[in-house]
Amino acid sequence: MSMKRIPIHWKIIALTFFIIALSFLVAGIFIFNNIMETKESELSNRSMLMARTVAELPEIQQYLKEGEVASKQIDPIVERIRVINKADYIVVLNMDRVRLSHPISEMIGTKSKTADENASFFEHTYLSKAKGEVGTVVRAFVPIMDEQHEQVGVVIAGYVLPTMWEILMSLKKEILLTTMFSLFFGGWGAWALARHMKRQMFGLEPHEISRLYVERSETFNAMHEGIIAIDNNLVVTIFNNKAREILGVEGVNLVGKSIYDIVPDTRLPEILDYNYPIYNKELQINSRNILSNRIPIEVNDYTVGAVAIFQDRTEVKKLAEELTGVKAFVQALRIQNHEHKNKLHTIAGLIQLNHYDRALEYIFQVKEEQEELTKFLDQKIKNDHLSGLLLSKIGHGKELGITVEIDRNSKFTHFPKGLDQHDFVIILGNLINNAFDAVQATTIEDKKIAISIDQEDGLLSILVEDNGLGIPPNKIDTIFEQGYSTKQGMSRGIGLHLIYEIVKKGHGTIQVESALNEGTSFIITFDM
Repeated sequence: MSMKRIPIHWKIIALTFFIIALSFLVAGIFIFNNIMETKESELSNRSMLMARTVAELPEIQQYLKEGEVASKQIDPIVERIRVINKADYIVVLNMDRVRLSHPISEMIGTKSKTADENASFFEHTYLSKAKGEVGTVVRAFVPIMDEQHEQVGVVIAGYVLPTMWEILMSLKKEILLTTMFSLFFGGWGAWALARHMKRQMFGLEPHEISRLYVERSETFNAMHEGIIAIDNNLVVTIFNNKAREILGVEGVNLVGKSIYDIVPDTRLPEILDYNYPIYNKELQINSRNILSNRIPIEVNDYTVGAVAIFQDRTEVKKLAEELTGVKAFVQALRIQNHEHKNKLHTIAGLIQLNHYDRALEYIFQVKEEQEELTKFLDQKIKNDHLSGLLLSKIGHGKELGITVEIDRNSKFTHFPKGLDQHDFVIILGNLINNAFDAVQATTIEDKKIAISIDQEDGLLSILVEDNGLGIPPNKIDTIFEQGYSTKQGMSRGIGLHLIYEIVKKGHGTIQVESALNEGTSFIITFDM
């Protein structure tokens, strides 16, 4: 079994025991070193105390003046002191370096030839540490002074330092209890921690989570939609490749960065404030037109972040614009074809009735009207899609018996910031269609729709006015809500809502004036 396949609770337990063992080792080294230093200091102090005690005994001072025979009186006194204080040895030397006292009786009467005691014969008191046959010894050297303050000898008191093994054996009970409790509580804590972590990870092992993370990342990157997710701190947790492509974002690793550092004009953080989803919302982000679904992420009824799933509508929108323009021109051509047939029938009838002058007059009249309208649209409305739309609506109005009048003072040169021809086709198309419906529902004979587009002095205003049924006063505030309509049908209640969204996107205003059975006017204004 490979290491990564070992269950996490066994890894945690093994790691805990390793940490405990390593901690014991490191702590043991420091503690042992401290114990050794403490023990050495203690034995050094005891050695010095023993040596001073012996050096200050009047009997020792007196016997040293008597010469070598004094060993018989000195050794019993010193040996008694050594045994009582558990010193390893106490040696008394006279000024000739002859041992007058020694734990080993055979050494009494012999001369000491060690160099480390030289300074003590010159009235120096000091400590030394030396390694001998029985181990490392701490010794105190104290000169013996008589009543006239003359040196008569030297006292050497020493203790053997305990070995590491001896220190361990002296602490074996404490070490055993500490080890047992540490292993028990360490093992229990490791098991509890592993259990808690497994519960937090939904019972999965780290290698399983790693595999799921890789699979999730590859799945997100394989999707055709852009996906961005953030947490409550606005930090990016998901940013797939399609999102980079759609928004034109560069960077090796975007996860972990603030969403504002990557996409400053994002609308995703507002989901954390609102805490409710927003579906099928068209947005402009990084100069790209996208259709976005933004949803809060909830775990155990607590919002932990938000995710946006979006599609690039820029190319689709361009195609829709082209298709809308083509449809407008096709409808205009169809209506013109129908009109021309009617006009040809009229001309043919006048000729058959031998009214040649009237037929010729009618031809010139139709020609002038058509040329005037075409010239006006070509000179004043600088967008073919809008021109085609207006031309088709005029023709469609004639089919319905509705006069569609375009203010000849109208002028259009360019679109407001953030809007395009597709948006204006939607605005004008829906307003005129609604006006057709309102006028057709009346019984008046002179049915009219007036259209005006005025662009000057930094303002663009659009007016669509009809003499139809009008809107009840209590309904004016709700007409822009999605789904609201006075007509039946599945696709109703969308047009005015789309207009409202476009005007909001372009930072414009809508003014509605209406009177029952008199008509309605819509005035839309944009700052240029």
